Amino acid sequence: MDLFSAQEVTKTYSNFKALSEVSISVPEGTIFGLLGPNGAGKTTLIRIINQITAPDSGTIWFQGRKMKSDDIYRIGYLPEERGLYKKMKVGEQALYLGMLKGLSRRDAMRELKIWFEKFEIISWWDKKVMELSKGMQQKVQFICTVLHKPELMIFDEPFSGFDPINSEIMKEEILRMKKEGATIIFSTHNMESVEELCDHIALIDKSKKILDGPTMNIREKYKSNIFDVSYKGEFSKIEQDFGQKYSILSHDETGRTNSLKIQFLNGSSSGSLIKDLVKHVEIVSFNELIPSMNEVFIKVVKQNS
Repeated sequence: MDLFSAQEVTKTYSNFKALSEVSISVPEGTIFGLLGPNGAGKTTLIRIINQITAPDSGTIWFQGRKMKSDDIYRIGYLPEERGLYKKMKVGEQALYLGMLKGLSRRDAMRELKIWFEKFEIISWWDKKVMELSKGMQQKVQFICTVLHKPELMIFDEPFSGFDPINSEIMKEEILRMKKEGATIIFSTHNMESVEELCDHIALIDKSKKILDGPTMNIREKYKSNIFDVSYKGEFSKIEQDFGQKYSILSHDETGRTNSLKIQFLNGSSSGSLIKDLVKHVEIVSFNELIPSMNEVFIKVVKQNS
């Protein structure tokens, strides 16, 4: 079941079309990657979901019905541009933001205590936001985003400003919340994080959706029939026999076993490649190279240009 979906959403600012008939569906209990180059339209769609602005046409659905104004209390949004009040104390501000999202003062205090203890930041409670580093501010705003346990969470570049250790802590928390049933829209330019976290993605470019689907299915779709092979034997025997059916991209004979990167051409298959290899050499390992999301992103955006 989809927790959230957008159907043919269009948004124009003056003479600039930010979104053009964009449709996405975010399955319940998943992490959905909203991807695209700068200026593609991602932020506009996020603003529409958060009811900061309205679409010119199209429909936004939440929990199987058209989205209502009070659904905003069921959403947590961490924007790329952080928005904490610099001169306010950390605890006072976190409490205020939690109550804005519908929590009672008592419930907000209880949840804040849990989060501040978990992140070992109790000592920050009476500090002003301006006294904190960018990463520390980011951690506070993350807490404020998830404090009211929203059914839909939207994280825009959530790891910006974090060192690798704190990035890993945040990833663990995001995965934990997903396991507990949260649905997450995750927008980032870090494709490694997309591979680690996202079940599904949609790629927007020049206001239009140009790709979507389960992350692994998309990587499989764009594979190029390239295999990494470790073997024992003589490369010259392979080279002499493989000219018509396969393209040898690289080989290395400096290690304990020889290695070969090879691509099969039209009419061939991985099975036939193995069969032909064992005629000449002993195979130690045989792995298909699946493109990374970064490679897919670059390829698809370039094709769209």
